[in-house]
Amino acid sequence: MYRIGNGYDVHRLTQGRKLILGGVDIPHGLGLDGHSDADVLCHALCDSLLGACGAGDLGKHFPDTDTKWKDVSSLVLLEKSGKLVTDRGFKISNIDTTIVAQQPKIAPHIESMTTNISETLKIDRTQINIKATTTEQLGFEGREEGIAAYAIALLQTK
Repeated sequence: MYRIGNGYDVHRLTQGRKLILGGVDIPHGLGLDGHSDADVLCHALCDSLLGACGAGDLGKHFPDTDTKWKDVSSLVLLEKSGKLVTDRGFKISNIDTTIVAQQPKIAPHIESMTTNISETLKIDRTQINIKATTTEQLGFEGREEGIAAYAIALLQTK
């Protein structure tokens, strides 16, 4: 049996925060605002995994009202989401993601992001695809007000 899930996340860019995507600290003048480290890539990926195995969403498992998750690395949230997938009798077939940001350039960091996600979920790098795009200066991403990410996960029974 196969199950598919999709995820989407967005966070506002702000002063005084690090820009973390896929667990990678990316040099940039602005960072993402949020309760955890606000890693939109990991958040979208968590939602896709949780959705595919019928376990709800990120807010259900890691609410922003719980101080336990304040400033936590989203790789921790991703690891726990991956464990939920396996605990429910599934394994990850593949993951496809898209980061939407006008700046900074994401391509130089994709290999490191892939490594982090591969190690966190204990899956092969070939099962992970990370893409990045701009919006040609349209919308909130194009105005550099925030960054968004989309993710799709395909699961199969073990």
